[in-house]
Amino acid sequence: MSNIDLQALIPNNVNLGENRQLQRALEHWQPAFLNWWDEMGPSDFKAKEVYLRTAVGVDASGWASYGYTPMPDYRWGIFLADQQANRKIGFGDHMGEDVWQEVPGEYRSSFRRLIVTQGDTEPASVEQQRMLGHTAPSLYDLRNLFQVNVEEGRHLWAMVYLLHAHFGRDGREEAEELLMRHSGDADKPRILGTFNEPMDNWLSFFMFTYFTDRDGKFQLKSFAESAFDPLARTTRFMLTEEAHHMFVGETGIGRVIRRTLEVMKELDTQDVATLRNAGVIDLPTVQKFMNFWFTSSLDLFGSESSSNAASYFANGIKGRPDESKFADHLELDSEINIQVPDGKGGMTSENIATRIGMNEITRLEYVKDCNIGLVRWNMGIKRAGVAFEFVLPSTRFRRSVGVWSGAHTNPQGHPISAAEFEAKKDDWLPTAADTAFVKSLMHRVTEPGKMAGWIAPPERGINANPVQYEYVVL
Repeated sequence: MSNIDLQALIPNNVNLGENRQLQRALEHWQPAFLNWWDEMGPSDFKAKEVYLRTAVGVDASGWASYGYTPMPDYRWGIFLADQQANRKIGFGDHMGEDVWQEVPGEYRSSFRRLIVTQGDTEPASVEQQRMLGHTAPSLYDLRNLFQVNVEEGRHLWAMVYLLHAHFGRDGREEAEELLMRHSGDADKPRILGTFNEPMDNWLSFFMFTYFTDRDGKFQLKSFAESAFDPLARTTRFMLTEEAHHMFVGETGIGRVIRRTLEVMKELDTQDVATLRNAGVIDLPTVQKFMNFWFTSSLDLFGSESSSNAASYFANGIKGRPDESKFADHLELDSEINIQVPDGKGGMTSENIATRIGMNEITRLEYVKDCNIGLVRWNMGIKRAGVAFEFVLPSTRFRRSVGVWSGAHTNPQGHPISAAEFEAKKDDWLPTAADTAFVKSLMHRVTEPGKMAGWIAPPERGINANPVQYEYVVL
């Protein structure tokens, strides 16, 4: 197992000190990153001691240490999973060849574009969540927010290292641009639409970490199959950190639901107005927020039919998540079936080459993964004796990318008119009043172990500490 040099100015396990030119370039970028963190990172908590985990190795077991650290002192660095001896390319036209340690010239622009797009999402989410610390429902949640933030910062470092190490001047310029775009900026927004959405309440944060970070998981798993070995090794380690982000989302949503069920039982009611007056988030509103963030995240996979996706697979750039579970790693003559608008207000089936449909294959695997949480939440609702069930909307609902972009459907995916969509959308998606209500509940709770009234406590604390632990010293 490779060791991380934690004493270096830039902690790393890539022997950065042996490449002075690369080291100087990254050390030149580091102050710009710290300035960005100071200006765009979590607001007004710079000097606070936070109980954070920090990577000290890349082995799946015992890879992190825990301790109090002010966020500006966090040891961001460059960590790649250990190299696998004799690793071969596992899919596409180069299948069976040795993996690449450098980017082949003919694939250079494709790799750079994908790495930049992935890199752009990492600081974007930090910017989206910048003000949430002021309304954290507990110190436990405040710490989890900050843990997500610092790890997204490290994931930015992961992509910046690849740009500097393998793409020369172009890579260095792209790395600088990653700090120039900002979430929601009218002139220089982030590349992907979901990462420009406002996030001004904790229900949205939990939905984002459940649905959007889960998209990140599937994108990283696709890169982990890549023939470009440094990218594969980088993303394999990122996945280790990413798991916590989805845990924050799943348990956060689950705690919101659990608290609502408690109050429903206490008051013996499912009436929305009564529950809102009692200070909890009614289940239909939770469903609306789920519909919004799930469908927004669906667009991140790209179009159902994509020549770019086919090229990425053919050229070994980006595989399917868990490629080894598929029987055919070439997919030269196979097809998949997709649903498309028929141009008459309905839909029809269409067969497309499997390579062309790689985005859709990954999206459907993502949907299956998302449903795992819904099964758990619905089991809790059923045990409480409440007649309500969360359901993911169709992948055709509210799409802005792909064959269903601009088409109108109901949440079940059935085509409807634009007028009908406008008439019913307030039943399906958060209204301004819904968002204002959720925001009205957002008041910071800072006493260790105490929780805001709209969310239940977690089942356990962090790293074997009690829930009552002082996770952030304010």
